[in-house]
Amino acid sequence: MKLLTVVGARPQFIKAAVVSRAIKESNHSSSPEIEEFIVHTGQHYDHNMSAVFFDELQIPKPDVNLEIGSLSHGRQTGEMMIRLEELFLQQKPDLILVYGDTNSTLAGSLTAAKLHIPIAHVEAGLRSFNRRMPEEINRIITDQLSELLFCPTREAVENLGREGIPDPRIGSGVFQSGDVMCDAAQYYGNIADDSWLEENQLKGGSYILATIHRAESTDEQATLTGLIEALKAISNSHLPVIWPVHPRTRKKIAELGLDEKIKEAPALKIVEPLSYLQMVCAEKNSRLILTDSGGVQKEAYFHGVLCVTMRTETEWVELVESGWNLIAGLDEKTIVKSVETMLSKDIGGLVRENFYGDGRAGEKIVAEIKAWSKNRGR
Repeated sequence: MKLLTVVGARPQFIKAAVVSRAIKESNHSSSPEIEEFIVHTGQHYDHNMSAVFFDELQIPKPDVNLEIGSLSHGRQTGEMMIRLEELFLQQKPDLILVYGDTNSTLAGSLTAAKLHIPIAHVEAGLRSFNRRMPEEINRIITDQLSELLFCPTREAVENLGREGIPDPRIGSGVFQSGDVMCDAAQYYGNIADDSWLEENQLKGGSYILATIHRAESTDEQATLTGLIEALKAISNSHLPVIWPVHPRTRKKIAELGLDEKIKEAPALKIVEPLSYLQMVCAEKNSRLILTDSGGVQKEAYFHGVLCVTMRTETEWVELVESGWNLIAGLDEKTIVKSVETMLSKDIGGLVRENFYGDGRAGEKIVAEIKAWSKNRGR
């Protein structure tokens, strides 16, 4: 069978690495053989956000890079759909595989649905219940259109059930596969060394790691200013803050004239975007992680590091309930207080439960795709 994979952003490269490796291993031992054709939309085009990931994670190089780049949500999604439609008609895949909740995910699923090509969605069923988030719209629509839905947690399966998925008329295509990010953390955690730490003259547990990239965090001057003030206060009063700045965020900082504010805090250290293995090193060795990223919240947990989330909600409610994550919102004072709360927490009293599977999600996803293909006679 022919599987066409659509990726475009950093988290998707990591997830695709897991599944692509599982496809390669499975093709040696079971049929039908899966021929994977990888399409990179170009949503992330910076070298450290894109090309280096394919090198480090040993993902097969994309067969096609659409090189669409950064545009408004509507234009970016539209351009992707135009190019993907041509490609889908040319390649005639049996199944389209999409990951997560980006514009690349939405464009891939909408285009496939219009052409009546079945869709498989990895990381299905996640909900923040905040429809102001573009990602929430993307994931809801993709789930409604998908035939195979691979859920990382039981909560995700239940979310789909409340929305009437699966449709009882067509049978169940919903699977609790576990989280491919758990697979990645186990596999690449053993590969990542401490060279990044040494290069930056840092010691384990001596710093806080911060990431900021979401539109609701960066688009409004007051919000982004407040987040920077929070990072400044934390770095001045507690531990140095290492902040790998997303290209989109760096552009906003420049546009809004906020560079001078950052210079006022010498312990707030801005660095270039990290490769995945560098990020694993930075996460594993941090004292605490501050983020607005969904994926980084989980990565903190996988590496046994406490997390403060600078959002008003999270898709990973189990991490909050178990005490590993604290939702701080976007208010400067609340973020600072939340950091103080987590820094004072006894991590030895927390249990790391098996929320996200056993590290074999990629293997399970490929097995289900092959079973689906056999039933379809592909």
